Amino acid sequence: MLSITKEFHFSASHQLAHLPSDHPCTRLHGHNYVLVVELSCAEENVNRAGFVRDYRDLDTLKKWIDDVLDHRHLNDVMDDNPSAENLARWVHGKWSGEYPELTAVRVSETPKTWATYRPAV
Repeated sequence: MLSITKEFHFSASHQLAHLPSDHPCTRLHGHNYVLVVELSCAEENVNRAGFVRDYRDLDTLKKWIDDVLDHRHLNDVMDDNPSAENLARWVHGKWSGEYPELTAVRVSETPKTWATYRPAV
């Protein structure tokens, strides 16, 4: 199995529901997010250039992140509570049809925290 990853950055705000009322994440706040996509395939499925996928093919995803997520309020963009975990799962669901090699989406809200969505095989 071979894998590639690409990292994207965006800034957005959110408020999280279903937490104790005194939890700081219930208040409006924002993050400088890092979103990493992982694409994988078996060695025999790499293309003639030896790529899992050409990184340039991810330009469409970059444009979507800039248009839909960057400098937005994620509560207005997503139908679910915009936790890092839900954001990772949501992005995977939106893009797995376009990128069938998409095996994981990782989201960071702070330099020390990460959430990963990797669908069950």
